[in-house]
Amino acid sequence: MLNFDDQDGQIWFDGALEDWRDVKLHVLSHGLHYGSCVFEGKRVYNGNIFKLREHSERLITSAKTLGFEIPYSLEDIETATLATVEAQGYDDAYVRPVAWRGSEMMGVSAQQSTIHLAIAVWEWPSYFSPEARMQGIKLKWAPYKRPSSECAPVHSKAAGLYMICTLSKHAAEADGFDDALMLDWRGQIAETTGANVFLVIDDVIHTPTPDCFLNGITRRSVMDLARGHGIDIIERAIMPEELSKAAEIFVTGTAAEVTPVSQIDDMKFTVGPITKMLLADYDQLVREPLGSDASVS
Repeated sequence: MLNFDDQDGQIWFDGALEDWRDVKLHVLSHGLHYGSCVFEGKRVYNGNIFKLREHSERLITSAKTLGFEIPYSLEDIETATLATVEAQGYDDAYVRPVAWRGSEMMGVSAQQSTIHLAIAVWEWPSYFSPEARMQGIKLKWAPYKRPSSECAPVHSKAAGLYMICTLSKHAAEADGFDDALMLDWRGQIAETTGANVFLVIDDVIHTPTPDCFLNGITRRSVMDLARGHGIDIIERAIMPEELSKAAEIFVTGTAAEVTPVSQIDDMKFTVGPITKMLLADYDQLVREPLGSDASVS
C-alpha cells in the first residue's frame, strides 16, 4: 500500500518545492475541521498534462464558491504544476492541487485565515485494475444521496462533499463491489462516488443533467468524442428503473477515465461497442500532444 506521507520527491507548497516528507499543515487548520478545502485531480500522460487549463480554472472557481481566493494567479498555478510534474519525473502520473484555510482562526467563521496551496504528483497509472476496466466494474447502490444545490455548494470540487462518497464506496467494497452508484435527493440517478455515468439506450447516449454534481471535464471530453462519431447525447433526469433499458453503461472521470460497468446490484450489462470505441478514443486523445494542453518537456 502506498504511504502518502513517506515518499521520495518534492511537493510544491505555498510558493516553493519542498521535500515530500517535510510538507506539513497544522492540526488546527480550518480546512481539516470545517471542510474549507478544495482540490483537483489531473493526469499526466507521456509527460503531458491533460486539460491543465480547465482543471486549474475549476480549482480557482471552487475556492471562490467556498468564499476564499487562492493567492496565486491561474498562470502561477499552471507554472507550479508544471514544475512539480517535472521535479517528480513521471511520464504517467496523477496531479493533486489542494487549497485550504489555515489555522489562524478556529471556529465556523474563519475569514482572516491564510489560504494555502499545495501541489503533489505521484505515479498512478490506473484507478481501477486493467482487468476491471476492460471487463466492467461492479456497482452497488449508495446508502447516501447527492444533496440539492440549495443544501451544499454542489458545483465546487470541495473536500467536504466527498464524505458521503467515502462512506458509500467503503460500503460497496465491503460487499464485494468496486464502487457505488448514487442517487440525488429526488431519487434520480446522479453519479458514482467519483465519476459521471452514461447509459447507452438504442444507440443513443443518455446521461444525468449535472445540476447537483460536477459537470466533469472528462465527461465533457467524452461527450465531444461521441458527437464526433455522430452519436446523439441526451442530458436529462434518469430514474433507476430506466437502467433495465440500457444496453451499455460506462463511467468517466479523471481517475476512472472511461470505464465500462458490468453490474449494478443484481443487474448485468455487457461491455458493448460504443463503450469500447469511446474507451479507445479517450486513451488515444490523452496520449496525443494535441490532447494535452501542457507539457513538461
